[in-house]
Amino acid sequence: MRILQINATCGVSSTGRIAADIHHLLIQQNHESLVAYARKTTRKCPDQLHFAGAINFASHVLYTFMTDRHGFASRLATKRLLQAIDQYKPDLIHLHAIHGYYVNIALLFEYLAEKKLPVIWTLHDCWSFTGHCAYYDYSGCQKWQTQCEHCPSLRDYPVSLLLDNSRQNYIDKKRLFNALSNLTLVTPSQWLAGELALSFQSQTKCVVINNGINLEIFQPIPSNFRDQHHLAGQFIILGVASVWDRRKGLGYFLELAERLPSDCCIILVGLSRKQKSNLPANIIGLTRTDSVRQLAELYSTADVFVNPTLEDNYPTTNLEAMSCGTPVITFQTGGSVESVNAKTGCIAKRGDLDDLLEKILLVKANGKSLYTQACRDQAVAEFNREDKYQQYIDLYQSILTRGLQ
Repeated sequence: MRILQINATCGVSSTGRIAADIHHLLIQQNHESLVAYARKTTRKCPDQLHFAGAINFASHVLYTFMTDRHGFASRLATKRLLQAIDQYKPDLIHLHAIHGYYVNIALLFEYLAEKKLPVIWTLHDCWSFTGHCAYYDYSGCQKWQTQCEHCPSLRDYPVSLLLDNSRQNYIDKKRLFNALSNLTLVTPSQWLAGELALSFQSQTKCVVINNGINLEIFQPIPSNFRDQHHLAGQFIILGVASVWDRRKGLGYFLELAERLPSDCCIILVGLSRKQKSNLPANIIGLTRTDSVRQLAELYSTADVFVNPTLEDNYPTTNLEAMSCGTPVITFQTGGSVESVNAKTGCIAKRGDLDDLLEKILLVKANGKSLYTQACRDQAVAEFNREDKYQQYIDLYQSILTRGLQ
């Protein structure tokens, strides 16, 4: 097989790591593989196709700010990509996150429709079937089920400062995305598959392939973090996010800090410097880290991982924490609950601080050791990334085999 993947990044960020890992597994199995990506900062991606740069990114951001037409800029970069596809001649194209200020979806999907190439598209959020937003749970908007307009989320990613073009975006996406005759959608969660069934993409074939993680890196490992921060005897509550915004639930941690017993300490990873400077005494703030070893140590050190997300698909942070033997508490949000059961953590009512606090104190009373083995066992059985990526390769082969019949 000759496979081409398209994503904003390669080797960094969750989607970039997935693309890179699938690429390496394909190479190991003697297939041909190429990852086309936009962001120059990469890891584990030698000799891949970098087709869009910083100027393209900045101009696309500005265009989105002014017009609310995210995904309809980057014409030159997209033409370079299409020329590269013609030269590479892939058997199948695998799309990941195609929003992110780097590709023109009109040019891309009109090309794909014309070429009639088999396409797999992994949806990591809801952007594909809305007129603007990547998630809508926070706003409570359901217009995406019929026709987006008068968007309540213009100040959320992808931010528009001047215009509301959600109606036209919705119409154009519906036309472009439904024009592909050989498209298979992949969702990491059953929740997102259910949302798709209510959208204009409901007639497109959908397969659920959960996210996976590196079980050799994310496993219970020793750490001196407690000693370094003088936390002996403290019950440690960990939160991790790439960006701490209202969607990820930073406010709930700040409120918890006022109500937790004195023998509890919160550690938050992924804060900005400004956010770190405004923390109460019982919250230790850390900026974002790309060191998976450091993350594994923090997961292993914590007594519980708390994920008060208000909008999410199938967060890998839950999987990473459990793989390190740490129970998870999450809100009843999207696909975040699908990886957690009574043996590996708790589900709190969405947005209910009292219930969240109650669940934390329940885990504290039970003790981490009650959950550790069950967490690790579930991770080994269900979260192995090699198993998940093999599912993608099996899907590639089944689609190409079907096309030859």
